[in-house]
Amino acid sequence: MDVSATWRDASTTPYWLDTPDRPSARPALTTDARADLVVVGGGFSGLWTALLAKERDPDRDVLLVEGDRIGWAASGRNGGFCSASLTHGRDNGEQRFPDEIETLERLGRENLAAIGDTVQRYRIDCDYHLRDSLTVATQPYQLREMRSSVTGFLDQEALRARLHSPTFLGGYVEEGELALVDPARLAWGLAAAAESLGVRIAEHTKVTGLAEDGDRMTLRTDGGRTITAEHVALGTNAFPSLVKRVRLHTVPVYDYVLMTEPLSDGQLASIGWDGREGVDDAGNQFHYYRMTADRRILWGGYDAIYHFGRAVRPTYDQRPATFEMLAQQFFATFPQLEGLRFSHRWGGAIDTCTRFFAFFGTAYGARVSYALGYTGLGVGATRFGARVMLDLLNGAHTELTELAMVRTKPLPFPPEPLAYAGIQATRAALASADRHDGRRNLWLRGLDRAGLGFDS
Repeated sequence: MDVSATWRDASTTPYWLDTPDRPSARPALTTDARADLVVVGGGFSGLWTALLAKERDPDRDVLLVEGDRIGWAASGRNGGFCSASLTHGRDNGEQRFPDEIETLERLGRENLAAIGDTVQRYRIDCDYHLRDSLTVATQPYQLREMRSSVTGFLDQEALRARLHSPTFLGGYVEEGELALVDPARLAWGLAAAAESLGVRIAEHTKVTGLAEDGDRMTLRTDGGRTITAEHVALGTNAFPSLVKRVRLHTVPVYDYVLMTEPLSDGQLASIGWDGREGVDDAGNQFHYYRMTADRRILWGGYDAIYHFGRAVRPTYDQRPATFEMLAQQFFATFPQLEGLRFSHRWGGAIDTCTRFFAFFGTAYGARVSYALGYTGLGVGATRFGARVMLDLLNGAHTELTELAMVRTKPLPFPPEPLAYAGIQATRAALASADRHDGRRNLWLRGLDRAGLGFDS
Protein backbone atom coordinates (compact mmCIF):
# COMPACT_ATOMS: atom_id res chain seq x y z
CA MET A 1 0.00 0.00 0.00
CA ASP A 2 1.31 3.44 -0.96
CA VAL A 3 0.48 5.48 2.15
CA SER A 4 1.91 8.79 0.91
CA ALA A 5 -1.39 9.79 -0.65
CA THR A 6 -3.15 9.37 2.71
CA TRP A 7 -1.35 12.27 4.39
CA ARG A 8 0.23 14.58 1.77
CA ASP A 9 -2.90 16.69 1.28
CA ALA A 10 -3.62 16.93 5.00
CA SER A 11 -3.89 20.34 6.65
CA THR A 12 -0.69 21.46 8.37
CA THR A 13 -2.66 23.32 11.04
CA PRO A 14 -2.99 21.35 14.29
CA TYR A 15 -6.46 19.81 14.36
CA TRP A 16 -7.36 21.34 17.71
CA LEU A 17 -6.58 24.86 16.45
CA ASP A 18 -8.26 24.37 13.06
CA THR A 19 -11.72 25.59 14.03
CA PRO A 20 -13.79 28.75 13.54
CA ASP A 21 -14.45 28.61 17.30
CA ARG A 22 -10.89 29.71 18.05
CA PRO A 23 -11.13 32.96 20.02
CA SER A 24 -9.89 36.17 18.46
CA ALA A 25 -6.47 37.31 19.59
CA ARG A 26 -6.36 39.71 22.51
CA PRO A 27 -4.52 42.98 21.85
CA ALA A 28 -0.79 43.24 22.38
CA LEU A 29 0.56 45.39 25.17
CA THR A 30 0.83 48.94 23.82
CA THR A 31 1.92 50.82 26.96
CA ASP A 32 4.22 50.19 29.88
CA ALA A 33 2.52 48.18 32.60
CA ARG A 34 2.69 47.22 36.26
CA ALA A 35 1.32 44.23 38.13
CA ASP A 36 1.73 42.36 41.38
CA LEU A 37 2.38 39.14 39.43
CA VAL A 38 3.39 38.83 35.80
CA VAL A 39 2.98 35.40 34.23
CA VAL A 40 5.04 34.80 31.09
CA GLY A 41 3.54 32.27 28.68
CA GLY A 42 0.00 31.59 27.56
CA GLY A 43 0.08 27.80 27.57
CA PHE A 44 -1.17 25.51 30.32
CA SER A 45 1.66 26.39 32.69
CA GLY A 46 0.99 30.10 32.57
CA LEU A 47 -2.79 29.82 32.41
CA TRP A 48 -3.02 27.62 35.49
CA THR A 49 -0.65 29.93 37.36
CA ALA A 50 -2.70 33.02 36.56
CA LEU A 51 -6.00 31.37 37.39
CA LEU A 52 -4.83 29.84 40.67
CA ALA A 53 -3.15 33.09 41.72
CA LYS A 54 -6.47 34.94 41.44
CA GLU A 55 -8.37 32.16 43.14
CA ARG A 56 -5.94 32.33 46.07
CA ASP A 57 -5.94 36.13 46.28
CA PRO A 58 -8.69 37.95 44.38
CA ASP A 59 -7.04 41.30 45.13
CA ARG A 60 -3.74 40.38 43.47
CA ASP A 61 -3.18 42.21 40.19
CA VAL A 62 -2.17 39.54 37.67
CA LEU A 63 -1.00 40.15 34.11
CA LEU A 64 -0.33 37.28 31.70
CA VAL A 65 1.70 37.99 28.57
CA GLU A 66 2.02 35.62 25.61
CA GLY A 67 4.39 36.07 22.69
CA ASP A 68 1.99 34.58 20.14
CA ARG A 69 -1.54 33.24 20.81
CA ILE A 70 -3.07 31.52 23.82
CA GLY A 71 -2.50 27.77 23.50
CA TRP A 72 -0.75 27.94 20.14
CA ALA A 73 2.36 25.93 21.04
CA ALA A 74 2.55 22.63 22.96
CA SER A 75 -0.75 23.28 24.75
CA GLY A 76 -2.63 23.28 21.45
CA ARG A 77 -0.61 20.58 19.66
CA ASN A 78 -0.55 17.63 22.04
CA GLY A 79 -2.69 14.51 22.06
CA GLY A 80 -5.01 15.66 24.82
CA PHE A 81 -3.87 12.98 27.30
CA CYS A 82 -4.36 14.46 30.78
CA SER A 83 -2.55 12.02 33.07
CA ALA A 84 -2.71 11.66 36.83
CA SER A 85 1.00 10.84 36.86
CA LEU A 86 3.40 13.58 37.89
CA THR A 87 6.48 11.41 37.33
CA HIS A 88 6.09 9.84 33.88
CA GLY A 89 4.78 6.65 35.40
CA ARG A 90 5.07 5.14 38.85
CA ASP A 91 8.20 3.13 38.04
CA ASN A 92 10.16 6.21 37.02
CA GLY A 93 9.04 8.15 40.07
CA GLU A 94 9.73 5.29 42.44
CA GLN A 95 13.22 4.82 41.03
CA ARG A 96 14.06 8.47 41.66
CA PHE A 97 12.07 9.26 44.80
CA PRO A 98 11.17 5.96 46.50
CA ASP A 99 10.49 7.54 49.89
CA GLU A 100 7.78 9.84 48.59
CA ILE A 101 6.29 7.93 45.67
CA GLU A 102 3.02 7.26 47.51
CA THR A 103 2.68 10.98 48.21
CA LEU A 104 3.43 11.84 44.59
CA GLU A 105 0.87 9.31 43.38
CA ARG A 106 -1.76 10.75 45.72
CA LEU A 107 -0.97 14.31 44.69
CA GLY A 108 -1.26 13.29 41.05
CA ARG A 109 -4.70 11.80 41.55
CA GLU A 110 -5.81 14.86 43.50
CA ASN A 111 -4.46 17.09 40.73
CA LEU A 112 -6.41 15.24 38.05
CA ALA A 113 -9.60 15.47 40.11
CA ALA A 114 -9.06 19.21 40.62
CA ILE A 115 -8.70 19.73 36.86
CA GLY A 116 -12.04 18.04 36.35
CA ASP A 117 -13.58 20.20 39.08
CA THR A 118 -12.23 23.35 37.42
CA VAL A 119 -13.63 22.33 34.03
CA GLN A 120 -17.03 21.80 35.62
CA ARG A 121 -16.99 24.91 37.83
CA TYR A 122 -16.11 27.29 34.99
CA ARG A 123 -18.18 25.35 32.45
CA ILE A 124 -15.23 24.88 30.11
CA ASP A 125 -16.44 23.10 26.96
CA CYS A 126 -13.39 20.96 26.16
CA ASP A 127 -14.68 17.38 25.82
CA TYR A 128 -13.11 16.40 29.16
CA HIS A 129 -13.82 12.75 30.03
CA LEU A 130 -12.19 10.29 32.38
CA ARG A 131 -11.04 7.22 30.43
CA ASP A 132 -9.18 4.01 31.07
CA SER A 133 -5.61 3.86 29.84
CA LEU A 134 -4.40 0.90 27.76
CA THR A 135 -0.77 -0.03 27.24
CA VAL A 136 -0.30 -2.69 24.57
CA ALA A 137 2.49 -5.14 23.83
CA THR A 138 3.39 -5.63 20.18
CA GLN A 139 6.53 -7.75 20.73
CA PRO A 140 7.04 -10.91 22.79
CA TYR A 141 9.57 -9.36 25.18
CA GLN A 142 7.09 -6.61 26.06
CA LEU A 143 4.46 -9.23 26.82
CA ARG A 144 6.84 -11.18 29.07
CA GLU A 145 7.66 -8.06 31.05
CA MET A 146 3.99 -7.17 31.47
CA ARG A 147 2.98 -10.62 32.68
CA SER A 148 5.53 -10.46 35.47
CA SER A 149 5.21 -6.85 36.58
CA VAL A 150 1.76 -5.28 36.08
CA THR A 151 -1.72 -5.48 37.49
CA GLY A 152 -4.71 -5.19 35.20
CA PHE A 153 -3.11 -7.54 32.67
CA LEU A 154 -5.15 -8.36 29.56
CA ASP A 155 -4.34 -11.37 27.41
CA GLN A 156 -4.55 -11.10 23.64
CA GLU A 157 -8.21 -12.06 23.45
CA ALA A 158 -9.30 -9.67 26.19
CA LEU A 159 -7.31 -6.80 24.73
CA ARG A 160 -8.56 -7.30 21.19
CA ALA A 161 -12.11 -7.35 22.53
CA ARG A 162 -11.56 -3.75 23.63
CA LEU A 163 -9.54 -2.58 20.61
CA HIS A 164 -8.75 -4.86 17.72
CA SER A 165 -5.38 -4.94 15.99
CA PRO A 166 -3.57 -8.00 14.65
CA THR A 167 -0.35 -6.57 16.13
CA PHE A 168 -1.60 -6.71 19.74
CA LEU A 169 -0.22 -9.56 21.83
CA GLY A 170 -1.59 -8.42 25.18
CA GLY A 171 -1.53 -5.41 27.44
CA TYR A 172 -2.76 -3.89 30.65
CA VAL A 173 -5.37 -1.38 31.74
CA GLU A 174 -5.15 1.41 34.29
CA GLU A 175 -8.43 2.79 35.57
CA GLY A 176 -8.99 6.32 36.84
CA GLU A 177 -5.53 7.58 35.88
CA LEU A 178 -6.36 9.48 32.69
CA ALA A 179 -8.68 12.05 31.22
CA LEU A 180 -8.92 12.81 27.52
CA VAL A 181 -9.54 16.40 26.51
CA ASP A 182 -9.56 18.83 23.61
CA PRO A 183 -6.40 20.65 24.75
CA ALA A 184 -6.88 23.88 22.79
CA ARG A 185 -10.41 24.33 24.13
CA LEU A 186 -9.11 23.66 27.63
CA ALA A 187 -6.51 26.41 27.16
CA TRP A 188 -9.07 28.85 25.79
CA GLY A 189 -11.43 28.00 28.64
CA LEU A 190 -8.75 28.54 31.27
CA ALA A 191 -7.95 31.93 29.74
CA ALA A 192 -11.61 32.96 29.84
CA ALA A 193 -11.93 31.72 33.42
CA ALA A 194 -8.86 33.70 34.47
CA GLU A 195 -10.22 36.84 32.82
CA SER A 196 -13.55 36.36 34.59
CA LEU A 197 -11.63 36.71 37.86
CA GLY A 198 -9.80 39.83 36.71
CA VAL A 199 -6.58 38.53 35.13
CA ARG A 200 -5.34 40.77 32.31
CA ILE A 201 -4.05 38.96 29.20
CA ALA A 202 -1.93 40.43 26.41
CA GLU A 203 -1.16 38.30 23.35
CA HIS A 204 1.50 38.98 20.71
CA THR A 205 3.67 40.40 23.51
CA LYS A 206 6.99 38.58 23.67
CA VAL A 207 9.17 39.07 26.75
CA THR A 208 12.79 39.48 25.66
CA GLY A 209 14.53 40.36 28.91
CA LEU A 210 14.27 40.12 32.67
CA ALA A 211 16.19 42.16 35.25
CA GLU A 212 16.09 43.32 38.86
CA ASP A 213 15.00 46.87 39.57
CA GLY A 214 15.37 47.46 43.29
CA ASP A 215 12.80 45.31 45.04
CA ARG A 216 10.86 44.68 41.83
CA MET A 217 11.44 42.96 38.50
CA THR A 218 11.52 44.62 35.10
CA LEU A 219 10.50 42.76 31.96
CA ARG A 220 11.25 44.06 28.47
CA THR A 221 9.07 43.19 25.50
CA ASP A 222 9.72 43.03 21.77
CA GLY A 223 7.39 45.98 21.33
CA GLY A 224 9.67 48.20 23.37
CA ARG A 225 7.39 48.16 26.41
CA THR A 226 8.45 47.70 30.02
CA ILE A 227 6.55 45.74 32.64
CA THR A 228 7.37 46.01 36.33
CA ALA A 229 6.20 43.44 38.84
CA GLU A 230 6.68 42.29 42.38
CA HIS A 231 6.81 38.67 41.25
CA VAL A 232 7.21 36.80 37.96
CA ALA A 233 6.20 33.23 37.08
CA LEU A 234 7.77 31.74 33.97
CA GLY A 235 5.79 29.24 31.90
CA THR A 236 7.93 29.28 28.76
CA ASN A 237 8.72 25.54 28.79
CA ALA A 238 10.26 24.45 25.46
CA PHE A 239 11.46 27.95 24.63
CA PRO A 240 14.76 29.29 26.04
CA SER A 241 14.28 30.22 29.67
CA LEU A 242 14.68 33.81 30.77
CA VAL A 243 16.68 32.32 33.67
CA LYS A 244 19.76 31.44 31.65
CA ARG A 245 21.37 29.14 34.21
CA VAL A 246 18.67 26.47 33.72
CA ARG A 247 18.81 26.36 29.93
CA LEU A 248 21.04 23.29 29.87
CA HIS A 249 18.49 21.36 31.96
CA THR A 250 16.07 20.92 29.05
CA VAL A 251 16.12 20.19 25.34
CA PRO A 252 13.24 20.80 22.91
CA VAL A 253 12.24 17.53 21.24
CA TYR A 254 9.88 17.53 18.28
CA ASP A 255 6.91 15.17 18.34
CA TYR A 256 4.61 14.54 15.37
CA VAL A 257 0.94 13.68 14.98
CA LEU A 258 -1.46 12.48 12.29
CA MET A 259 -5.24 12.88 12.60
CA THR A 260 -7.59 10.77 10.51
CA GLU A 261 -10.83 11.71 8.87
CA PRO A 262 -13.91 10.65 10.87
CA LEU A 263 -14.46 6.89 10.87
CA SER A 264 -17.58 5.46 9.28
CA ASP A 265 -19.83 3.10 11.25
CA GLY A 266 -18.25 0.15 9.48
CA GLN A 267 -14.69 1.31 10.12
CA LEU A 268 -15.42 1.90 13.78
CA ALA A 269 -17.04 -1.52 14.13
CA SER A 270 -13.94 -3.14 12.60
CA ILE A 271 -11.72 -1.95 15.45
CA GLY A 272 -14.15 -1.81 18.37
CA TRP A 273 -12.85 0.78 20.83
CA ASP A 274 -16.25 1.22 22.48
CA GLY A 275 -14.53 2.43 25.66
CA ARG A 276 -12.63 5.20 23.86
CA GLU A 277 -9.56 4.45 25.97
CA GLY A 278 -6.31 6.34 25.62
CA VAL A 279 -3.67 3.95 24.24
CA ASP A 280 0.08 3.70 24.05
CA ASP A 281 2.39 0.85 23.15
CA ALA A 282 5.17 -0.50 25.29
CA GLY A 283 8.27 0.07 23.16
CA ASN A 284 11.08 2.46 23.93
CA GLN A 285 9.90 4.31 20.83
CA PHE A 286 6.17 4.32 21.38
CA HIS A 287 2.97 5.54 19.79
CA TYR A 288 0.05 7.15 21.57
CA TYR A 289 -3.45 7.19 20.13
CA ARG A 290 -7.01 8.07 20.99
CA MET A 291 -10.45 8.74 19.55
CA THR A 292 -11.87 12.26 19.30
CA ALA A 293 -15.47 13.29 19.87
CA ASP A 294 -16.10 13.26 16.10
CA ARG A 295 -14.66 9.71 15.70
CA ARG A 296 -11.22 10.60 14.35
CA ILE A 297 -8.12 8.73 15.45
CA LEU A 298 -5.19 10.78 16.65
CA TRP A 299 -1.97 8.84 16.06
CA GLY A 300 1.34 10.27 17.24
CA GLY A 301 4.70 9.75 18.87
CA TYR A 302 7.50 7.28 18.10
CA ASP A 303 9.88 9.61 16.28
CA ALA A 304 11.37 12.11 18.79
CA ILE A 305 13.51 14.57 16.82
CA TYR A 306 16.13 16.84 18.34
CA HIS A 307 17.73 19.62 16.29
CA PHE A 308 21.26 20.84 16.88
CA GLY A 309 21.58 23.83 19.17
CA ARG A 310 18.30 23.32 21.05
CA ALA A 311 16.58 25.11 18.18
CA VAL A 312 12.82 25.77 18.10
CA ARG A 313 11.65 26.88 14.65
CA PRO A 314 8.31 26.88 12.79
CA THR A 315 9.91 24.98 9.90
CA TYR A 316 10.43 22.00 12.21
CA ASP A 317 6.66 21.58 12.67
CA GLN A 318 6.50 19.62 9.39
CA ARG A 319 8.63 16.54 8.73
CA PRO A 320 7.50 14.43 5.75
CA ALA A 321 9.76 11.47 6.63
CA THR A 322 8.11 11.15 10.02
CA PHE A 323 4.58 11.49 8.63
CA GLU A 324 5.34 8.75 6.09
CA MET A 325 6.64 6.47 8.83
CA LEU A 326 3.67 7.18 11.12
CA ALA A 327 1.22 6.46 8.32
CA GLN A 328 2.91 3.14 7.53
CA GLN A 329 2.83 2.17 11.20
CA PHE A 330 -0.82 3.20 11.52
CA PHE A 331 -1.96 0.93 8.71
CA ALA A 332 0.24 -1.90 9.98
CA THR A 333 -1.59 -1.57 13.29
CA PHE A 334 -5.05 -1.20 11.76
CA PRO A 335 -4.96 -2.83 8.29
CA GLN A 336 -8.76 -3.02 8.35
CA LEU A 337 -8.81 0.79 7.97
CA GLU A 338 -7.08 0.77 4.57
CA GLY A 339 -8.52 3.61 2.51
CA LEU A 340 -8.87 5.95 5.45
CA ARG A 341 -7.11 9.27 4.94
CA PHE A 342 -5.51 11.76 7.29
CA SER A 343 -7.03 15.22 7.54
CA HIS A 344 -4.30 16.91 9.62
CA ARG A 345 -0.57 16.55 10.18
CA TRP A 346 1.54 18.62 12.53
CA GLY A 347 4.40 18.70 14.98
CA GLY A 348 5.58 20.66 17.97
CA ALA A 349 8.31 20.91 20.58
CA ILE A 350 8.22 19.20 23.97
CA ASP A 351 10.48 20.41 26.78
CA THR A 352 12.35 17.31 27.92
CA CYS A 353 14.59 16.87 30.94
CA THR A 354 16.73 13.94 32.02
CA ARG A 355 14.33 12.68 34.69
CA PHE A 356 11.28 12.85 32.37
CA PHE A 357 9.15 15.06 34.65
CA ALA A 358 9.08 18.65 35.76
CA PHE A 359 11.55 20.46 37.98
CA PHE A 360 11.14 23.79 39.74
CA GLY A 361 13.09 26.68 41.15
CA THR A 362 13.43 30.38 41.86
CA ALA A 363 15.74 33.20 40.80
CA TYR A 364 16.41 36.84 41.63
CA GLY A 365 15.92 36.43 45.36
CA ALA A 366 12.82 34.26 44.92
CA ARG A 367 10.99 37.03 43.07
CA VAL A 368 10.93 34.77 39.98
CA SER A 369 9.79 31.15 39.83
CA TYR A 370 9.83 28.62 37.02
CA ALA A 371 8.67 25.11 36.13
CA LEU A 372 10.29 23.24 33.26
CA GLY A 373 10.81 19.80 31.75
CA TYR A 374 7.30 18.32 31.70
CA THR A 375 8.31 15.82 28.98
CA GLY A 376 4.82 15.29 27.61
CA LEU A 377 2.94 15.43 30.92
CA GLY A 378 2.06 19.10 30.67
CA VAL A 379 -1.66 18.73 29.99
CA GLY A 380 -2.17 17.60 33.58
CA ALA A 381 1.02 18.24 35.55
CA THR A 382 1.15 21.97 34.75
CA ARG A 383 -1.60 22.61 37.28
CA PHE A 384 0.58 20.98 39.94
CA GLY A 385 3.54 22.99 38.66
CA ALA A 386 1.54 26.22 38.91
CA ARG A 387 0.82 25.49 42.57
CA VAL A 388 4.52 24.89 43.18
CA MET A 389 5.53 28.14 41.47
CA LEU A 390 3.04 30.15 43.52
CA ASP A 391 4.10 28.51 46.77
CA LEU A 392 7.75 29.25 45.97
CA LEU A 393 6.98 32.90 45.22
CA ASN A 394 5.06 33.21 48.48
CA GLY A 395 8.00 31.77 50.41
CA ALA A 396 5.60 29.26 51.89
CA HIS A 397 6.58 25.95 53.46
CA THR A 398 3.91 23.66 52.07
CA GLU A 399 3.55 19.99 51.37
CA LEU A 400 4.62 20.71 47.81
CA THR A 401 7.69 22.83 48.54
CA GLU A 402 8.97 20.25 51.04
CA LEU A 403 8.98 17.46 48.46
CA ALA A 404 12.40 16.18 47.41
CA MET A 405 10.98 16.15 43.89
CA VAL A 406 10.53 19.93 44.15
CA ARG A 407 13.77 20.66 46.03
CA THR A 408 16.04 18.82 43.58
CA LYS A 409 16.84 19.23 39.90
CA PRO A 410 17.67 16.65 37.25
CA LEU A 411 21.12 16.41 35.77
CA PRO A 412 21.54 18.84 32.87
CA PHE A 413 22.15 17.86 29.29
CA PRO A 414 25.67 18.69 28.09
CA PRO A 415 26.33 21.70 25.85
CA GLU A 416 26.69 21.33 22.09
CA PRO A 417 28.02 19.45 20.24
CA LEU A 418 27.89 16.82 22.99
CA ALA A 419 24.14 17.17 23.47
CA TYR A 420 23.39 16.45 19.82
CA ALA A 421 25.83 13.55 19.61
CA GLY A 422 24.58 12.02 22.83
CA ILE A 423 20.92 12.30 21.93
CA GLN A 424 21.44 10.77 18.50
CA ALA A 425 23.39 7.89 20.05
CA THR A 426 20.59 7.37 22.57
CA ARG A 427 17.89 7.38 19.88
CA ALA A 428 19.82 4.75 17.92
CA ALA A 429 20.32 2.64 21.04
CA LEU A 430 16.62 2.78 21.95
CA ALA A 431 15.64 1.72 18.43
CA SER A 432 18.15 -1.14 18.62
CA ALA A 433 16.72 -2.27 21.95
CA ASP A 434 13.24 -2.43 20.43
CA ARG A 435 14.58 -4.57 17.59
CA HIS A 436 16.58 -6.90 19.85
CA ASP A 437 14.22 -8.21 22.48
CA GLY A 438 14.43 -5.09 24.64
CA ARG A 439 18.11 -5.57 25.48
CA ARG A 440 19.74 -2.32 26.59
CA ASN A 441 23.30 -1.88 25.40
CA LEU A 442 26.24 -0.49 27.38
CA TRP A 443 25.34 3.07 26.40
CA LEU A 444 21.79 2.83 27.74
CA ARG A 445 22.89 1.01 30.87
CA GLY A 446 25.43 3.73 31.51
CA LEU A 447 22.76 6.41 31.15
CA ASP A 448 20.53 4.45 33.53
CA ARG A 449 23.26 4.37 36.18
CA ALA A 450 23.92 8.10 35.76
CA GLY A 451 20.23 8.98 36.04
CA LEU A 452 20.19 10.44 32.53
CA GLY A 453 17.58 9.74 29.92
CA PHE A 454 15.97 10.66 26.64
CA ASP A 455 12.46 9.49 25.83
CA SER A 456 10.55 9.09 22.60
